Amino acid sequence: MKKQLITLFLFLLGSCYSFANSSPRSEYPRPQFERSAWINLNGTWTFDFDFGETGKDRQFQNIQNFSKQITVPFCPESKLSGVEYTDFINCMWYQRKINIPADWSNKKIFLNFGAVDYYTEIYIDGQVIQRHYGGSSSFSVDITRYVKPNQTHNLVLMVKDDLRSGLQTGGKQSSNFYSGGCSYTRTTGIWQTVWLEAVAPAGLKSTFIRPDIDQKQLVISPEFYQESDNTLEVILKDGNKTVAQKKVFCNNSSYVILPVKNMKLWSPENPFLYDIIFLVKDKNGKTIDEVKSYAGMRKVHTANGKFYLNNEPYFQRLVLDQGYYPDGIWTAPSDEALKNDILLGKESGFNGARLHQKVFEERYYYWADKLGYLTWGESASWVMNTDNELAVRNFISEWSEVVIRDRNHPSLVTWTPFNETWGGGEIVYARMIRDLYAITKAMDPTRPFNDASGDNHILTDIWSVHTYEQDGQRLFDQLKFEEGKELYRNNRDRKYLAVYEGQPYMVDEFGGIGWMSPEERKNSWGYGNLPQTEEEFYARLEGQIKALKESEHVTGFCYTQLTDVEQEKNGIYYYSRAPKLDMKRIRAIFEMIPSSHAH
Repeated sequence: MKKQLITLFLFLLGSCYSFANSSPRSEYPRPQFERSAWINLNGTWTFDFDFGETGKDRQFQNIQNFSKQITVPFCPESKLSGVEYTDFINCMWYQRKINIPADWSNKKIFLNFGAVDYYTEIYIDGQVIQRHYGGSSSFSVDITRYVKPNQTHNLVLMVKDDLRSGLQTGGKQSSNFYSGGCSYTRTTGIWQTVWLEAVAPAGLKSTFIRPDIDQKQLVISPEFYQESDNTLEVILKDGNKTVAQKKVFCNNSSYVILPVKNMKLWSPENPFLYDIIFLVKDKNGKTIDEVKSYAGMRKVHTANGKFYLNNEPYFQRLVLDQGYYPDGIWTAPSDEALKNDILLGKESGFNGARLHQKVFEERYYYWADKLGYLTWGESASWVMNTDNELAVRNFISEWSEVVIRDRNHPSLVTWTPFNETWGGGEIVYARMIRDLYAITKAMDPTRPFNDASGDNHILTDIWSVHTYEQDGQRLFDQLKFEEGKELYRNNRDRKYLAVYEGQPYMVDEFGGIGWMSPEERKNSWGYGNLPQTEEEFYARLEGQIKALKESEHVTGFCYTQLTDVEQEKNGIYYYSRAPKLDMKRIRAIFEMIPSSHAH
């Protein structure tokens, strides 16, 4: 009980963080690619709604101060924004001043956005400088030629969000005025950190970090803003000890291959991380750019109907995490709240999470890397029409940005762009899945690709199914593999769908057992008939886990879900993150299947 109270206290402390700090979410937002010269732009901005989309006619792009105030990076629908406007917002404008430091002269200056939902136009001093499509992907804008060091400039954003168009991602955002079923309060506009950053013109643009445990080496592919005769020095460290060091010329064709002797592997049981320092040096040996990073030496792959971690069969005990917060909606109230959600998952017996219908902010992956927690990266694909070609075009560009941003995180072990695409058709949808498979593998061939969680499979490395059968024996019978009989799947009657070819078979949604107070039952729901007692809850859950354990072909599961979300009351924790039941008993039940379960 003491541990549960401490957990709740930490969450509430994190929720209060933004009120106590003038710059909410003040931590560096990109911890795997960190520079020292940056300015956090979170905090108070001015804004106005533009429901008639007449802002340009009224010269909003030149405005110096809107009449309303909002706390960034929290969406206007949230309590933490100070606005709490929850009806549809098809268009809105943001404004704030930005001060460019005097010592940023002769630098490239970037304006960075963690995420803005959905379409963004950026203006500096009334001039449009860039547009971005995508509600969940991070993006950077080179503003060097629009600003001057030691001067103040006016930054204005126009944001459009047409959730009901079917042309954009939305995830679990409700298409109706009220939340209902498994759709919740919407998110509009800025919902992740905004920051400025100064970089040397010939600095490091990005890296692709690929651990190769079979050959005991770390392979890094760097990209530069400007190729040159400068050198990139890469230092791999284990604490204070230098493990490997290498220099290459600053060319985009260069590869950095670092031998890793006495290699320490990353896993949920031992999440060891090596520190990396990137130094770009000019011909005189002077450091012109320094980036701090880290890497985990680990390998994931699928073979023989199993998922492997570090060349050993590994059973994934995942929990569905939707990443919603009572006061921040899609945005965690604090960095501590992100960390705490992972601790809650681990304390209740899970070794990872399927991050569901939302692209989580990068700080979440950072904590998953540090704490040892497997993750599946998913898009916010719901409300998008998967048979509309413009929607598909929008999705591919957004998804590509997501993959490139997150592909270096060791905790992330599976890409799963879609969820329950039951309506996807033979022409546009099927073509899109094949394109996405090829594009994702081109950007990152190191992880399995689960095309659509819960079937409608076209081309997939993992065979995922959803079932909310509540009775353990019936669940076992449902999942049984029988010679000459098609295995259980969610879609059977469409000839263009893929045929099972021996991929790892994972039940990546099940359970969802509702548990709520009697007064909540009128407007809330969970799967199946609600248990009447705690003992009935434990017995039902244990029956389901036994069924999965005895189904020898099942190589992983994802339980629905970590926390309640608004009216959906099937979490093992309340929406506040307080525990519902005896978490020691819950943990013991989930851990009936060990991670190293090799069948």
